[in-house]
Amino acid sequence: MMNKSMLIGAVAGAAAVTAIGGIAGYKALHPQPTYADVVNVQPITKDIRTAHKDCREEPVTRRAPVRDENRIAGTAVGAVLGGVLGNQIGGGNGKTLATVAGAAAGGYAGNRVQKNMQESDRQTVMERRCRTEYSNHKKVLGYNVTYHLGEKQGVVRMDHDPGQRIPVKDGQLILTPAVTENPS
Repeated sequence: MMNKSMLIGAVAGAAAVTAIGGIAGYKALHPQPTYADVVNVQPITKDIRTAHKDCREEPVTRRAPVRDENRIAGTAVGAVLGGVLGNQIGGGNGKTLATVAGAAAGGYAGNRVQKNMQESDRQTVMERRCRTEYSNHKKVLGYNVTYHLGEKQGVVRMDHDPGQRIPVKDGQLILTPAVTENPS
């Protein structure tokens, strides 16, 4: 006759084999999916505005530097010419008076002529001119991914676009991208 503990062990073993076989049979008839099908991928973006300088050499026209600010040369030349012209007029004391008046008028006229010439004397130089310009671009922060896993639909945020399928292991999505090795 069999020993009582042997009988209990045999029954327990038979129950365990039946349970394991039942689970294995269920999994064989109802396999878990190895991939979730991606239905929609929506990128999550942020607008980025970046400043940069745009510099160019441009011609700039300005008044030329003046060497004789007091216009002494124009006054002196005008006075000499005015005095010579005044000296040609009249005779005696009138001649002296005309020479002095001609020198005074010529000095004033020479001063004005030099002033007008200085103000209209221009020079063009090249100068570097810069301005700040902005460019806009979108930065992808992640992706909202809608998926089907069996009868269940869900949404998950991922850091990469998964493509058409997401790998599944033990009923859970594998959200990290597969690492590919570079052959050397």
